[in-house]
Amino acid sequence: MGTAPDGRRPFTRAAAVNVVGNAAKIVVEGAVGIAFGSVALIADAAHSVADLVASLVVLVWGRNSFDDPDDTHPHGHARIEPLTALFVGAVIALLGLNLLYESARGIIDGVDVVFSPLLLAALAFAIVDMYLVYRYTTLVNDTLESTALEALATDCLNDIYTSIAAVVGVLGVLLGIPLLDPIAGGLVSLLVVYQGVEIGRENVEYLVGAAADPQQRATIRQTIRDHSDVEGVHDLTVFYDGTVLEVEVHVEVDGDMPFRRAHNVESELVDRLRDVDDVGDAHVHLDPSGIGEWKDQSEEV
Repeated sequence: MGTAPDGRRPFTRAAAVNVVGNAAKIVVEGAVGIAFGSVALIADAAHSVADLVASLVVLVWGRNSFDDPDDTHPHGHARIEPLTALFVGAVIALLGLNLLYESARGIIDGVDVVFSPLLLAALAFAIVDMYLVYRYTTLVNDTLESTALEALATDCLNDIYTSIAAVVGVLGVLLGIPLLDPIAGGLVSLLVVYQGVEIGRENVEYLVGAAADPQQRATIRQTIRDHSDVEGVHDLTVFYDGTVLEVEVHVEVDGDMPFRRAHNVESELVDRLRDVDDVGDAHVHLDPSGIGEWKDQSEEV
């Protein structure tokens, strides 16, 4: 995960593509759905209205995560990205619940729609439209590893699933089984809710500064211990600051080491830690080995 300054332009393009893709889907599905009274198409178009809002939020707000640190945000703006992704996840979950409600109403009250090949044509357009947006977003995000773009890509997949459910419903109308529409929609809505909750859960972890997983922590500890001048490690803290990891650690070295050499060791350790995957910054404090006044038990090398 990263927010390199040169990533602002591709991030903005990907978010803009999502805005345009959702807008096109709304216009086509909404017009055809209203013309032929298709609840499935109108609901799918309404679903995309919220998606349009989410992609606009990412476009306008999410790119601020690439801003440099300033007086008001001395540690940068990295947390804006998971906050934006959390908003998208919440929108996805709420839409899933709304689709579930509408599906339940359709099962209880029934649906009334006039079949037309244009219904299938509009849904085919929607599926291709969202697939192309999904592919472009994931292609850009292979380099950026943005949680906000990842959330938008997941939302594109949700749109494809809901459109496929609408296809099942339209075919059900053609075959004289209109009940297939709300049943298929209900099953897909459960998947949408699940994905929205998962996006929200992941990004809450980033926002509250959750600890790194044991494997990441072990990798960071080993990176420190691999340095030839390190004699011990204690008080190691690894936590998320936005979507990247922050490392704080006390490192024990020879107490008689010259000050200039100690400074170089500290700089080398910081550089090594920043090269570890997902680590954004590191703060290393050097202690003379053997004192034993730290909170955590020292781990000697």
